[in-house]
Amino acid sequence: MAATTTRTLELLSLLQSHRHWTARELVDRLEVSERTLRRDVERLRELGYSIESTRGVAGGYRLEAGTGLPPLLLTDDEGVAIAVGLRSQAAAGLRGAEHTTLSALAKLEQVLPPALRRRIGALQAVAAPMGAGAAGSGPGGSGGAPSVDSDLLGTLALCCRDSERVRMRYTDATGAASARSIEPHRLVPLGRRWYLLAWDRDREDWRTFRLDRIDDVFPTRVRFAPHPLSDEEALERVQRAVRWREQTVRATVHVAMPVDELRARLGWWVRDAVASADGVGSVWPVEGESVAGVAAALLWVPEGVGCRAEGPPELHAYLRAQAARFADAAGPVDVAPAAPPAASPA
Repeated sequence: MAATTTRTLELLSLLQSHRHWTARELVDRLEVSERTLRRDVERLRELGYSIESTRGVAGGYRLEAGTGLPPLLLTDDEGVAIAVGLRSQAAAGLRGAEHTTLSALAKLEQVLPPALRRRIGALQAVAAPMGAGAAGSGPGGSGGAPSVDSDLLGTLALCCRDSERVRMRYTDATGAASARSIEPHRLVPLGRRWYLLAWDRDREDWRTFRLDRIDDVFPTRVRFAPHPLSDEEALERVQRAVRWREQTVRATVHVAMPVDELRARLGWWVRDAVASADGVGSVWPVEGESVAGVAAALLWVPEGVGCRAEGPPELHAYLRAQAARFADAAGPVDVAPAAPPAASPA
């Protein structure tokens, strides 16, 4: 009976992970006969799973949405991701659904293995909240971001929580790799990337590391006395490091709008803007990872408001090229023929 149950759960896991399976694929994966496969499918249907079967050469099975929510099989990483998301939402307060959020979280954490609960608790405890000005979601920001290994994220979260020294290898933006001995303090999600704020023991200073550039992590089991550091301080340090290291194109945008009005329109993105010398306009410093990112920030200037950018020559060349490109895209302007002069009275 135990073998039958295990095999049925394995079949359910396969059906949940792929949109459609042929009967032959499932038979080969489970190492059973087609008759046994049909019996296992019927068991799942009796448990409330809606499974569609098709005949023919390409026939097979597909798990469909049912009328209720049957039990789900989750991998360790999926369980961690859902629990962290529920915890964050419960802390933030999902309006009108506080009870259901906490209820779902309680049910999930009740069945999670102790090791996964420790990973979730550590990650939640040492992840500084994302700032409002996340990179990549506004003027000058970047788009996609490289993925981060969930095991690496969990390991570093535990080391941050337990104040455990770590040895690792790090590849910087230039491609140079180095061995580091660090005291990890906070994981900071910024934009679509994860960063680790740590005390570098060799350099005797704070350092910010991008998680997708970290490799060969080795927890040493040696404890350290953590430096006092709030979530806000951690976020500020990482934001400052990211601006300094990764956003290399800088420009000054003169906007023909009072600084108070500009801040009211664009909020956080113009936090560094100041009033111009004449007090009529604004001076807005903009940073980006490329000239295209800086140029995109100009699109945030309210329509009808004049602006002028001061920056490196490549930025000016890019703006002129884009202006010519858009002018060509607009096509020729139809000019109405001039009306003939009116005849003078006799």
